[in-house]
Amino acid sequence: MAAAIAVVRASKASDAQEIAVIYGHYVRTTRATFETDIPDAEEIARRREEIVDRGLPHLVAAYDERVVGFAYASPWRARPAYRFTVEDSVYVHPDYSGKGLGRLLLTELIAACKRAGKRQMIAVIGGSDNAASIRLHESLGFRQVGVLRGVGHKFGFWVDTVLMQRAIEHL
Repeated sequence: MAAAIAVVRASKASDAQEIAVIYGHYVRTTRATFETDIPDAEEIARRREEIVDRGLPHLVAAYDERVVGFAYASPWRARPAYRFTVEDSVYVHPDYSGKGLGRLLLTELIAACKRAGKRQMIAVIGGSDNAASIRLHESLGFRQVGVLRGVGHKFGFWVDTVLMQRAIEHL
């Protein structure tokens, strides 16, 4: 019997609960996100709708319809001059980490942003010790452009933010 293959597709409103579970894990247990209160499915659905309404991609990776990861692009900054630059977010269910889903999601996200006419993508990585995320982004052409030292405080620690960037037109 062949192993299941993950499918990346546009997220649906009905995916909000599964996305909330995945994201909640990262809020509760890691410094990858600086969020400290776990958003519920209703809030995740609201955020998703805001991204989709802006014409930006919001994707999920699924095995047999079970959502096991998600990724989306959001505006880098609100001012009009930044309209061609987006920030990426990628999260994979901890039971499925290390299986290439982050790479699959981020690759598809970059392609979707290219189709949407975006030019630059910024990764804002929580923690200079977040080696997996840094390696993932480097593997897809991102380069570190800065580190903001000790700008976040979570779980009793001061946490850095690593800034990485890549041009979208080069897939």
